[in-house]
Amino acid sequence: MAHPKRKTSKARRDRRRANWKLTSPNTANCSHCGQPKMPHRVCPNCGYYRGKQVITTTD
Repeated sequence: MAHPKRKTSKARRDRRRANWKLTSPNTANCSHCGQPKMPHRVCPNCGYYRGKQVITTTD
């Protein structure tokens, strides 16, 4: 079983762990109602996608 020859310093350990941050998802504004939505997806607010109504929503 392999084991380290030297102790990993706190700085080296923390520098490696610094890249585990989460990123927020990108959002685009709906061209029909202007609400933020995920890109390339139907708007959950109005049901439009690329200028056409794809689903009906209960408003």
